Amino acid sequence: MITLSSLTKYYPSDLGNQYVFQDLNFTFPTGHNIALLGSNGAGKSTLFRILAGSEYPNKGKVLSDKAISWPVALATGIHPQMTGRENTRFIARVNGVADLDAFEEKVKAFAELGVKYDLPVKTYSSGMRARLTFGCCISIDFDVYLIDEATSVGDAKFRQKAKQALLNKSRNASLIMVSHDMKEIREFCDSAVILHQGELTFYEDLEQAITVYNGLGK
Repeated sequence: MITLSSLTKYYPSDLGNQYVFQDLNFTFPTGHNIALLGSNGAGKSTLFRILAGSEYPNKGKVLSDKAISWPVALATGIHPQMTGRENTRFIARVNGVADLDAFEEKVKAFAELGVKYDLPVKTYSSGMRARLTFGCCISIDFDVYLIDEATSVGDAKFRQKAKQALLNKSRNASLIMVSHDMKEIREFCDSAVILHQGELTFYEDLEQAITVYNGLGK
């Protein structure tokens, strides 16, 4: 269960506080792989960061008894001065991974970094960083995976591997996905939540949600 309780988020401006949402109350249904849809500027990315714990609301809180991933495919939580292996071990410790050595090797193989796994991340390309964080995230058994344009990582071969890994995870865990690719949404999700004018609405029928979303204007 993931519940938003009186969630308020705003950004200060010269014109006063600009609210993304105010006193938002919502519970994400369990047992679904959910697409998070909304027009440009609706606040999807902000909400996603709040769910991930990388940004905080001004008021209210996110309540959950689930282990929630950081946004898959975003190179967050990576220290550029540390090597890929050192970053992997750090992430494993933070997330309570028991067998660090096995986790290291699993991530190394998945991310396809070869000898560069032992070089500082500051020497990596953006694609290599993304593959490292993706490999770390997908190698941990979370209850809910937050997915942000995840299958755009790497070359075609790696994207296919990433997609299959996510599909495998979705059999035993839930997904909440942000993507502009409706083909990807249909492949991974069975339902949707639309964020519009500061309110969230759940649609159990994914096609109905896509129709509503397409009618919002972008």
